[in-house]
Amino acid sequence: QVRFVESGGGLVQSGGSLRLPCTASESIFSIHTMAWYRQAPGKRLELVASTTNDGQTNYTDSVKGRFTISRDNARNTVLLQMNSLKPEDAAVYFCNSDPPTRSSGWPSLEVWGPGTRVTVSS
Repeated sequence: QVRFVESGGGLVQSGGSLRLPCTASESIFSIHTMAWYRQAPGKRLELVASTTNDGQTNYTDSVKGRFTISRDNARNTVLLQMNSLKPEDAAVYFCNSDPPTRSSGWPSLEVWGPGTRVTVSS
């Protein structure tokens, strides 16, 4: 199954920007919806932004107007541009399809990359 590797995280001051690239191990052309997720300490995994093959994008309310998701099927990449970062944006960010990729065989488990950590100082 396709695997994703995230990068670009780091420490940034409140109000700063980060760009998170995600690279897929194979073509994402056939994946209808790609997404970025995040998980903050002690909190559940949250879908932050998604993009479809026909150009539709969706964002969770807390990041609307600040984050932009894009995909490049030719390069098998998905980008998350994050501007005006806030301390509450701090989390480990993951890239995956929506719904998430699952392993073959049984039991079929969701497959996640290592994620990339974003820390925002106030």
